[in-house]
Amino acid sequence: GAISSVAALLSAGDHVLCVDNVYGGTVKYFTEVAPTKNIQTTFLDATDIPKFCAGVQSNTKMVWIESVTNPLLKVIDIETISSVIHAMDESIIIAVDNTFLTPYFLKPLELGADVVVHSATKYINGHSDVIMGAVIVNDDDIYRRLKFLQSSLGAVPSPFDCYLVTRGVRTLALRMEQHMKNSLTVAKFLESHPLVEKVIHPGLFSHPQHDLVKQTWSGSGGMCCFYIKGGLRESKTFLKSLKVFTLATSLGGYESLAGLPALMTHIGLP
Repeated sequence: GAISSVAALLSAGDHVLCVDNVYGGTVKYFTEVAPTKNIQTTFLDATDIPKFCAGVQSNTKMVWIESVTNPLLKVIDIETISSVIHAMDESIIIAVDNTFLTPYFLKPLELGADVVVHSATKYINGHSDVIMGAVIVNDDDIYRRLKFLQSSLGAVPSPFDCYLVTRGVRTLALRMEQHMKNSLTVAKFLESHPLVEKVIHPGLFSHPQHDLVKQTWSGSGGMCCFYIKGGLRESKTFLKSLKVFTLATSLGGYESLAGLPALMTHIGLP
């Protein structure tokens, strides 16, 4: 609902510039749904800022990025991209999916973004019992347009779901601090494990954008990505052997979850 409502700001003939490593649902929307409305999307690596911004076309109306990408945890320089893009055309909407960090660790509107999207299902709610999205803006015109689209498209949460998310927000700070502590502990353990090929966590010094994280984030988040030596068979064996972690698609709840994006959230994607 949140992603489709923001995307509904676009019109036929518009172009979207999107980060290349992105949530599977976002990819499916921009590659399968948007084209039926004659909206085209270009996917580029947003960590290469000159190349990414060069992807802007004369009909580009929206730039879609994630504060940290799903699932490979590339850290995006929102402030620089927003500045460059708005200097090219201030009418282009910079939309940021900030689900992985929440407003506790990063506030993209303060870095030049126009729209921020959250899957409130995840960390913001934090109890694995709600399906909800949220959109935050700092422009009255965009707000009025989104308010109309929300009611017209029916993307309206139930009162009880709103109550549950309000409950969750009250403990967001405590939970995010613990998520960060837990994930960094796991990441450091995996980084020294002989059967692990590579670990990606924004809080590790080995992360290529670690300096950017220290400059702009107030915490490194609760997500960790890693490659097991071998291949698909070894990955499946690892997941089947887990005792504390549950194999499931989601994040941000009270459970410790693990997944294999290629066969789960990102199945069927290139």
